[in-house]
Amino acid sequence: MVNVTCAIILIENKILVAQRSDKMKLPLKWEFPGGKLEENETEIDCVKREIKEEINIDIEVIKKLSSSIYDYGVFKINLIPFIAKYIHGEIRLAEHKDYKLLEKVELLSLDWAEADLPIVEEFLKLEL
Repeated sequence: MVNVTCAIILIENKILVAQRSDKMKLPLKWEFPGGKLEENETEIDCVKREIKEEINIDIEVIKKLSSSIYDYGVFKINLIPFIAKYIHGEIRLAEHKDYKLLEKVELLSLDWAEADLPIVEEFLKLEL
């Protein structure tokens, strides 16, 4: 099982979502950006580091949501989501193909990576 953190990043009342590149596993699927938890790293340190590496921005973690465990067959993921607020930095994608800033109601229109779907659904039920 791979432990992966991800961030639902709020930027001026919109949500940042990222599209996986065609070279990544789950090509062109949409996801909340993040990455693998390293040994001796806290979940919050991991999500902040990964967002800085992948998106080039700094975030402040606000709240943890329920983890999503999904078995893709060739690998199993434990996706650990956080709601975060954009602090500063210019968005530059290191690995992803594209990104969007969406209204909450637009989230379900995307082709999500399966592990992210329960997180999208939980997020949509929250009052922010």
